[in-house]
Amino acid sequence: MAYDVELANRIRHVVEDEGGLTERRMFGGLAFLIHGNLAVSASSKGGLLLRIDPADTEALVSEPYARRFEMRGREMDGWLHVDAEALESDDKLRRWVRHGLTYARSLPRK
Repeated sequence: MAYDVELANRIRHVVEDEGGLTERRMFGGLAFLIHGNLAVSASSKGGLLLRIDPADTEALVSEPYARRFEMRGREMDGWLHVDAEALESDDKLRRWVRHGLTYARSLPRK
């Protein structure tokens, strides 16, 4: 399944003023990177792939429609999949994207 182009455009609108922003196809989706660090992606599985502070994982997965991202059968702290149902309004989308932006900004530039 290809990523949701409409969602990618909505994300693009949220992140457009970020310094060091680049877009790259990754994991079958469209990723938005800050200074080379993935912040958020329109996932090929629908919804968002979100990179977050690993320390925030437990609190965020307790929210509806959010779960740890699974890679090769292993759930990973610091990576979330957020279902499209959690992104229906622009305010909700901005809230989730902000988590990814905050963490990406905290990482060393690549």
